[in-house]
Amino acid sequence: QVQLVESGGGLVQAGRSLRLSCTASGSIFGINVMGWYRQAPGKQRELVATSSRRRSTNYADSVKGRFTISRDNAKNTVYLQMNSLKPEDTAVYYCNADRIGHNYWGQGTQVTVSS
Repeated sequence: QVQLVESGGGLVQAGRSLRLSCTASGSIFGINVMGWYRQAPGKQRELVATSSRRRSTNYADSVKGRFTISRDNAKNTVYLQMNSLKPEDTAVYYCNADRIGHNYWGQGTQVTVSS
């Protein structure tokens, strides 16, 4: 089993920044892709950004140029730097880890962007 613990969410004004962190523990050997997804009220969960163990990254079009995903393999931690936040970025952000074909999720952290 893999446990994922997120931190860093909160309430910010539009245009400001936040950084999310997610640390994996447990059976971490074999984790390849780690990433962030988000779910806004009444909407489906959507991909935000992912990073492979070799740091190949992928972003949703809506966050390209504003969000940056990074990863510290030694700390088993993935980060999401979110700049120029918009009210439409308001959602619960979930950390995800893929380990040998199994998906694991964190409990989620709320990000609220006020206009």
